[in-house]
Amino acid sequence: MKKDGHIHTPFCPHGSSDELRSYVYKAVTQGFEEISFTEHAPLPPSFKDPTPLKDSAMKMSEMELYIEQIEKVKKEFQKEVKINVGLEVDYINEYEEETRQFLNTYGPYLDDSLLSVHFLNREDSFYCLDYSEEEFEHIITKFGSVEEVYKAYFEAVASSVKADLGSYKPKRIGHITLVHKFQKKFPCEVSFQNEVLHILHEVKNRNLELDYNAAGFHKPLCQEAYPSKEVVALAQQKNIPLVYGSDAHCAKDVGQSYTKLFER
Repeated sequence: MKKDGHIHTPFCPHGSSDELRSYVYKAVTQGFEEISFTEHAPLPPSFKDPTPLKDSAMKMSEMELYIEQIEKVKKEFQKEVKINVGLEVDYINEYEEETRQFLNTYGPYLDDSLLSVHFLNREDSFYCLDYSEEEFEHIITKFGSVEEVYKAYFEAVASSVKADLGSYKPKRIGHITLVHKFQKKFPCEVSFQNEVLHILHEVKNRNLELDYNAAGFHKPLCQEAYPSKEVVALAQQKNIPLVYGSDAHCAKDVGQSYTKLFER
């Protein structure tokens, strides 16, 4: 089944105002049989968004409307495409209990979700890993080197896989090499293959899936999918399911680079 499992919506504060229907139309015209709307879940109530515009995620007050609107288009297009209500949930170190409580509340309404790492912490401060190349350079300064940033990222991803977030924990791990987003400007000389293998081992043991995310192809300082070909090959050796995700933040990006990832 042709599926796009990672699509954002007009509820994304750093996305576009394109209507839900326009995302669905784009998916249908490309022959997708299933799509998942996975908006950035509200951040834990006690967590302070470190981005300048505080626009990393939707507001808690919008959750009910978000679910309601997706359920509406789900029914409207039920003959054309299977639509899933989902979220991209942030794994944030030390905020597991609040995340678990959120999932216990809203998990029963979700069909398909992701668990992703966007925030890294150092000395009681958090930083948004993928906000901008300027912020990534600032993070390198705070962590001491590119290698230390990569180390912290892969440790956080491993923790997300192993975290006990309750029975509604997402079954798919988002863009596990997102730390590569600015690699053309800030190359890392260490492969971190052992860390990646550890993550894949834990993913396999828990019967989880991986987000096979095309967005990195369209980031000029990345130019590869998340995860990279090398990591994909390792995942395939372990028979870990890879679910295509456009990570679209506007309707025109639904299905982007699908054929590039699944060459026939």
